Parts: sequence; structure tokens; C-alpha cells
Amino acid sequence: MNYGNIVGTIDAAQIAMITFIGFFIALVFWLRREDRREGYPLEDALTGRLDPAGGPLSAAAPKTFILPFGKGNVSVPNDSRDPVEINAKRRENFGGAPFTPVGDVFAAGVGPGAYADRAKGADIDAHGNPRIVPMGIVPEITVATASTDPRGLPVYGADGLKAGVVTDLWVDRAEHMVRYLAVDTGTKTVLAPMPMAVVRKNAVIIDAINAADFAGAPFPASPSEITRYEEERTVAYFGTGYLYANADRLEPLV
Repeated sequence: MNYGNIVGTIDAAQIAMITFIGFFIALVFWLRREDRREGYPLEDALTGRLDPAGGPLSAAAPKTFILPFGKGNVSVPNDSRDPVEINAKRRENFGGAPFTPVGDVFAAGVGPGAYADRAKGADIDAHGNPRIVPMGIVPEITVATASTDPRGLPVYGADGLKAGVVTDLWVDRAEHMVRYLAVDTGTKTVLAPMPMAVVRKNAVIIDAINAADFAGAPFPASPSEITRYEEERTVAYFGTGYLYANADRLEPLV
């Protein structure tokens, strides 16, 4: 007797459901392997010892990325990660406990002063040129006539004292915006992140650190470009001050 079955005893909907579930499970495993290219292997929260990478379902096969403009290749994951040394100690002996800097707070590398070991080369634009450079290198970028040009203005720190004078602007040639202020402290020139500065008509206020701390801020090795690692260290240096520059910033208000 013909019951009108097209595929006989095969349940097409059930096969489709099983196929979808199998595909979804395989996708989850694939994604979990792929996301282990950055930040793995994990570290023990107390000792800092590297944890095992895991089995074949937890470890991704190395993948090589070809960098543009002849910048070489990068393979991830890799086992060449060096241990990170910080000048700080735990306040309590449990995983996730906060650290307290030991000695120079700006060299501790913890809290708002933590930084990543970024590439030692400069960030580049779509044409292969260093992206963040002094404004004089890109004459097509200027300060808007309706805005205050901070060059020549004094810079004051969190303590209200004069830290130096703005001598130049470092701009992002790809996005046409100021990224850093070059500040002459009298003994050296340092870069201060523009987002941490308040530009007024007659002065620039950078309350991240005190005036005396400006002299210890880093400056790029090259006068015409800044590497990604140097950017990381510069922002971390000034970020440190938001918590450690003054004693009244260390504890909560309540």
C-alpha cells in the first residue's frame, strides 16, 4: 500500500537536526581551539607558572600571519613567551589579590601602570608610513583656527606646579588627530598622552602625575616616530599617576 512517502522510512527533519547539532558541536570545538592563539598558555594565579596547554581539543595548531610592507611573519601560538617581572608584592596570598608597588611606583608595572609587550616597530598607516609622528613631518595637518594651539603653553601637573612647556604636537597622520604633547621639562623632552591633557587658553593641565614626575617619563628612541611598545610604556607611565602619584588617590573615598 502506498502511503505517499517520498524518502521511505528516512526522517529528513531528524537527519537535518542531527547534522546541525553535529556541526554546532564541531564549530564550538573549532572556536575554542582558535581562541587559544593569544594569551595562552595560562599562568597559575599565585606562582605565575605556565599551565599545560591541554589536549588536542584545547590547543590550536600554529598559524603564520604575513605582515604587510615586508614586516616579516608572526606565528601564534608560540612557546617563546618570557616571564614578566614586576616590582610589586601581593597584599594577600590568594589568586586575584591586588599588588602593592615596591620602590619606584612608575617602574612597578601593575594596576594602571601595567603594559603589554607590544611590537618594537612603529604603527603604520595604509601607505606603510609611521602613523604617529611630529606635526612638522605632515604639513597638511594643522591646528584648527578655532582651537587653542598648545605649543608654547606651560604645563602644570597634579600638584599645580609647572612641569614644562609644550614644544611640539605628535599627530596621527591616519586619523588627523593629536595623540601626544611633547613637553620640555628643562632637562629633557617627554611625550604626554593628549587624552590626559586639558588645554586652556593660557596653560595645559595634566593631572595624571605631579610636576616632578614628568622628568622620568619615557621618550621615543627616534625623534620622528614612536613604536607600539614605546606608546604602551608612555601611556602606562602617566596612567600610574592616577592611582599612585599622591597618597590620597590610593584608597576609596568611602
